[in-house]
Amino acid sequence: MFDQLLISGLFGGLFFGLIFTKWPAERVFVCAMLAAYFAGLVDTTEVLDKATNTGVVTLILLLLVSIGLEKLSWLSRLSNKLIVHSYSGSLLRIGIATAFFSAFVNNTAVVASLAHTVRNNRLHPASRLLIPLSYAAILGGTMTLIGTSTNLIVSSFLEDVTGTGLAFFDFLIVGASATVVGLLVLLLSARLLPVGGSEIMDINEYVIEVEVDKGSTLIGKSILANKLRELEDFFLVEIVRGNYLISPVAPQEHIEAGDKLIFSGDIKQVQVFEAFDGLRLFAVEEGLLSQNMKEVIVMPNASIEGRTVKESAFRSMFDAAVVGMRRGGKRLSGKLGNITIQAGDSMMLAVGPDFNERKNLDKNFAIINDSVGEVQTTDTQNYAITGMLLVVITLATLDMVPLIKGMAFLLVFMLAIGVVTGSELRRRFPFELWLIIASALTLSQAMTNSGLVAVIAGVLQNNLSILGPYGALIGVYLGAWLLTEAMTNNAAAALSFPIAFGLAESFGVSYMPFVMVVAYGASASFLTPFGYTTNLMVQNLGGYEFRDYFRTGLPVSLAYSAVVIFLVPKVFPF
Repeated sequence: MFDQLLISGLFGGLFFGLIFTKWPAERVFVCAMLAAYFAGLVDTTEVLDKATNTGVVTLILLLLVSIGLEKLSWLSRLSNKLIVHSYSGSLLRIGIATAFFSAFVNNTAVVASLAHTVRNNRLHPASRLLIPLSYAAILGGTMTLIGTSTNLIVSSFLEDVTGTGLAFFDFLIVGASATVVGLLVLLLSARLLPVGGSEIMDINEYVIEVEVDKGSTLIGKSILANKLRELEDFFLVEIVRGNYLISPVAPQEHIEAGDKLIFSGDIKQVQVFEAFDGLRLFAVEEGLLSQNMKEVIVMPNASIEGRTVKESAFRSMFDAAVVGMRRGGKRLSGKLGNITIQAGDSMMLAVGPDFNERKNLDKNFAIINDSVGEVQTTDTQNYAITGMLLVVITLATLDMVPLIKGMAFLLVFMLAIGVVTGSELRRRFPFELWLIIASALTLSQAMTNSGLVAVIAGVLQNNLSILGPYGALIGVYLGAWLLTEAMTNNAAAALSFPIAFGLAESFGVSYMPFVMVVAYGASASFLTPFGYTTNLMVQNLGGYEFRDYFRTGLPVSLAYSAVVIFLVPKVFPF
């Protein structure tokens, strides 16, 4: 009884931490897991076994393989053909292409790639296309095992309990049906989206360029000596000297005649430059400067989240300076260094030569400008990787080669032909997701050891016995769905699985329908910008408000839920 009360308290703290604190999910899960371990609810062997089981290793391999798949040029070649004069036709093309690629490639990468095309189109307002782009990526991810990390987590839990995970195409029938219905409903609900929203971030709105005249008394003195680092409303981003860019600018850098000083800040305060001898304002010109500007979105749980630009040591971390920021579709002005960074913020960066080489980019940003970090794969590499992927999937589907072995071979093959590098894999290793899964598996074992799973399943069965297994199935789906809207899809799946599996056992029916509705329910994030990364990514790009997600996503969510609840028991009988 004491163990059950203890693990109940830990799960209560886990829920509180995930919903009501700003702690990253991995930190909350690890703290709960360590508490269970030190309290003796699980032993050392069990903890190590959960961290290294086959399902977790397979998940890690799949995510590493997806890094190479992101670089294939099929999507970029297709992107310019997706938007046509017809709004419905554009929605349908974007939806189909996004859903298809999201079934095999990381959803965030697909949305980041296509968002650039959507933002630059001149046929339809971007605000009418960006939320549908995100929803199509969510829908497409439900069609295969590797389409979303949610499916991989559920498969890892299932393999831990039964010894066998889910097959690659177990999700296809229900997922494809829900995707088709969801896209059709989206054709109607997308018309509720606002026209206008956020404009493309224009560097002319944020950057002030000042030229140093030949007779200026500033010449020959450092930036620090000229007090150009002490301006209240502006920050010196870079210096254009002839055909060269100096970025970032060191305080000891000396000013030369003809230098163009590039400042960011509140353009309403330009009169401050009148106090400096020999500085002449003029409009920003096209060319070297604009090629040096990149647009990014701050990712959830980024290391810089919750800190000001100045506190984060932004320039030293990324070899870049913040030129402008948007939040909620609105430009943030004033002294940028004092603005606290939030997930979903749009940033215009002036990047230095080492920006692309920084190892912390992917964990902090989704890069919208398609020229940053872009790797052009050759036709030979495209066909080789695509062909190898099809072979691996076919062999795994036919049970001829385990998926873990096929993905390991595909990863080695990518390394051998240069599509990915060892340093890149180290940089993008999904360490945080691994911590979440390993910790969640350990906590699930602690629940089982204490007997809490059996108690909860028994209570739920007694309350749902009138409705039978089908009513319980609907309850599990709704629970996973509500959790994913309140926290994240991965956390929702990890928390829902033990209860769903225990409930199936208490009813004495197949666990498969219960397992599958956990996966589908945890992916059903259509009502808020917070439950799914791609929803947060497009929030500032489209200038959306919370209500835009709700009124557009509610019909999609209801249609998706109806298809899942109806089809899952048909495809996976009790």
